[in-house]
Amino acid sequence: MKDYIRVCDVEKYYGNASNVTKAIDRVSFTVAQGEFVGVMGASGSGKTTLLNILSTIDRVTAGHIWYGDTDIAEMRENDLAEFRKENLGFVFQDYNLLDTLTIEENIILAMTLHGAPKRKIQERCREMLMLLGIEDIRDKFPYQVSGGQKQRCACARALVNGPRLILADEPTGALDSRSAQTLLETFTDMNRKMQATILMVTHDAFSASYCSRILFLKDGRIFHELVRGSRNRRDFLNEILDVLALTGGEASDVR
Repeated sequence: MKDYIRVCDVEKYYGNASNVTKAIDRVSFTVAQGEFVGVMGASGSGKTTLLNILSTIDRVTAGHIWYGDTDIAEMRENDLAEFRKENLGFVFQDYNLLDTLTIEENIILAMTLHGAPKRKIQERCREMLMLLGIEDIRDKFPYQVSGGQKQRCACARALVNGPRLILADEPTGALDSRSAQTLLETFTDMNRKMQATILMVTHDAFSASYCSRILFLKDGRIFHELVRGSRNRRDFLNEILDVLALTGGEASDVR
């Protein structure tokens, strides 16, 4: 697979000269097109900072981040906003849906902001609703549906414009076990059937076991890497738990 993202010697510092915190310390890795990568680590390991940098919400202190031939570390703020809109999709723990809009309207809004033609919007929205199994709640409002259904709506909204990368920040954090499993199976389908490239930050080993590769952060550096390969998910989960025991990361119940 061709590398889509290249993170090269990235550093991120916060504070001033008398009190500097190094959140990311010379991190380098690649993500291939169509890959499902997880990022794990204990609280304070730098995983959220890394996600914020990859999502263009925050800027690097040093280093480079290449999306194809584009180095976002060198882009101006107004160009970054356009890049984010055209290339990235987001799935957050708290859904970020508008309660005054229906499930369908929340998805449509994402395409409207891109200026897509009305017919294309309707066709694409219907396709996403069916793909994610939420067509029967299309006319309901977010407060009328379950957390799992809200999160699948958030996935549909993230996917509807065909982004090159889906960034997921603790997407199962607010879900019960059954809804979390359904969402993770949805991510797997998105990855396999639509070749969606996904980078997911999670503290949960069960969620991470659905990934094809996991990067473990400790003190702002990549401490370890696991590739699932041909192992079944149960064996991969056990291996993840073993690594977390070394990093001080949080574990999960085996479900």
